[in-house]
Amino acid sequence: MKIRNYLSLIVFAHTIFAMPFALTGFFLAIRYAGYPFYWQQLLLVIACMVWARNAAMGFNRWADRWIDRENPRTAQREIPSGVIPGRAALLFSIVNAVLFILTAGMLNHLCLFLSPVALLIILGYSYTKRFTWLCHLILGLGLSLAPIGAYLAVTGRFDWLPLFFSGVVITWVGGFDIIYSLQDEQFDRSMSLHSIPAHIGVKNALGASIVLHLITAAIVVGIGWAGLGNWVYWTGSLIFIGLLLYQHLIVKPGDLSRINRAFGTTNGVASLIYAIFTIISLYLN
Repeated sequence: MKIRNYLSLIVFAHTIFAMPFALTGFFLAIRYAGYPFYWQQLLLVIACMVWARNAAMGFNRWADRWIDRENPRTAQREIPSGVIPGRAALLFSIVNAVLFILTAGMLNHLCLFLSPVALLIILGYSYTKRFTWLCHLILGLGLSLAPIGAYLAVTGRFDWLPLFFSGVVITWVGGFDIIYSLQDEQFDRSMSLHSIPAHIGVKNALGASIVLHLITAAIVVGIGWAGLGNWVYWTGSLIFIGLLLYQHLIVKPGDLSRINRAFGTTNGVASLIYAIFTIISLYLN
C-alpha cells in the first residue's frame, strides 16, 4: 500500500490547522510560564499531534465509509473507491492511537492520563453528525485540545491562558467547518445527517458561521488585552481576522464555488500567520 494513499486518506496538508496552535501552546509555556526549552519535548509534542490527527482522520474515514460511498462528492475517497480497505484504515487508526498514548506518556504522567480522554473526543466526533447539528463545534473542541495539550506537555499543570487559545480554535474551526459543510446540505438532509446547513439552510448557516468568527475575533483581541498585546501580536491578529473576513466575502448563499479556497487555503494561512506572530510576540514581551 503506497504511503501517498494514506497521506491522502488523512488529508495530511490539513495538519496545518491545529499544529500551529499546538506550537503556540508549547512556546506559551516556555515564555509566559517560564519553563526551560527542550528539543526532545518539542519533538514529542509534534509527534503527539501527528499521531492524534492520523488516528482521528483514519477513524473518521472508516466510520463514514458507507456515507462517503453514497455521496457523489466523496465517493472517490480512498476507502469507498477501494484504494485502501476499510480494515486497513481502521488498523492504521488504532496503531496511531497507540503511538499517541505511548508518546504522551513520554511527556509526563498528566498527559498520559488525559490521552484516552483526548482520543475519546477526537474519535467520537466522527459519529456526532448522526445525532446533533453541533458536530461543527465538537470538531472545534477536538482541535482546541492542541494548545492545552502542548502547554500541559511542558508544565504538567493547567493554566487559564491556553484556554483562551482553545476558545479561538473552537469558534474558528466551528465557523469554517460550517462553510465546508454547505456543499453537502442537500445530501445530509437526504441521509438524515445533522449539520447546521441541513438544519437551518445555507443562508442562515453562513450567518451562524459569521457569528462564530466574530466571537473568534473577540477572543483574539481579548488575548492581546490580557497581556500578550504588542505590535507583533496585533499585526498577526489583524491579518488573522482579515482572513476570517475574506472567506465570508468569497462564499455567498448564491455562490459556493470557492468553498475549498475558503476552507483549506485561507484557514491554513490564517492559522500559520497567527501562530508565527504570536510566538514572536512572546519573545518580545
